[in-house]
Amino acid sequence: MRNVRFMCRPLLITGLLLLTLAGRSQEVPAPDENIPYLMTFGNEGETSWGDDDFSQTFFFKIPRTYSRPFYIRIYDPDIGGLTDEINGKWDTRMQYSVYGGDGAWSDPDARGIEPSGNYKSGTMLASRVFGMDNNYDEKWFTFGPFNPTEGELLVEEFDGYIFKVICDGIAGDDGNLYRYFLSEEPDNNKALENGNAFTYEYSFRMWNNSDNVSHIYPYIDTATIFVKQVNFDWDNDGYIRVVSRVRRGLLVNVSGEDKWVEDKVKIEQEEINSSLDFQFIKSKSPLVKNNNVVISVENQYGEYLEFFTVPIGGVPVYNPSMIIKPKEK
Repeated sequence: MRNVRFMCRPLLITGLLLLTLAGRSQEVPAPDENIPYLMTFGNEGETSWGDDDFSQTFFFKIPRTYSRPFYIRIYDPDIGGLTDEINGKWDTRMQYSVYGGDGAWSDPDARGIEPSGNYKSGTMLASRVFGMDNNYDEKWFTFGPFNPTEGELLVEEFDGYIFKVICDGIAGDDGNLYRYFLSEEPDNNKALENGNAFTYEYSFRMWNNSDNVSHIYPYIDTATIFVKQVNFDWDNDGYIRVVSRVRRGLLVNVSGEDKWVEDKVKIEQEEINSSLDFQFIKSKSPLVKNNNVVISVENQYGEYLEFFTVPIGGVPVYNPSMIIKPKEK
């Protein structure tokens, strides 16, 4: 586990940009990401299975103008059965907790990438521990209803209320594969208009079929000159490529089993106020099965960037007509 010093900064993400996301899904992972499941192992597990710290934090953004109750739903919250990854025998417990109120996002520890310090900041609104439970195997569990005003109001940063969901592996060594959905209804997945979700460190499962491409979308604000991507336990499973409106595809370093690797990417002017597309392109041969991956991206100040599940400004598509002009001397 790495020691990380988080540097706080004001975000430059405007409500206007977020309002461009109307009508999109609040499934986590989202369809555009092409990621089958989030991944968290029990805290007695081995990091070589692909989880560096046995915890994952996601934030949900509720628009300031939304005034109805909402729900946070979890698919396959238990650890056992058809979806999850067994290590010997099913002996794992997983705790899901929902936080709102002051400090849920604004506390610097909440925006770090380690489950340390005051990462459980804010007010706990709901919590539940799951072990192996056939009642929830490949089924949905619902937290809520929640009132939007129970979240942390962040007008300048998000023009909305922020809620935090932490999944902690509190016992055992099996792998928990799961999804979230931000919903207007308790028993159905009805998207909440203009909602979104994001994280600062993405821990997820790759598909098992070869030549598959998964995506994550870090947002680049006006303060960013370059980014440093850090990935863990990629298992040399193909390659990672960065695409943007002006970048056809830049290959970045990939990690081996139970290893960290990093490198830097210079940000072009045309990439400011948009999202990058980190593409995880799975190898055709040999086929690596059950590959779990961890990645974070930080700017030149050591501040972690948000991975929005619905990318700000839309999915970036390379546009060869955009010419990068050299700076005048």
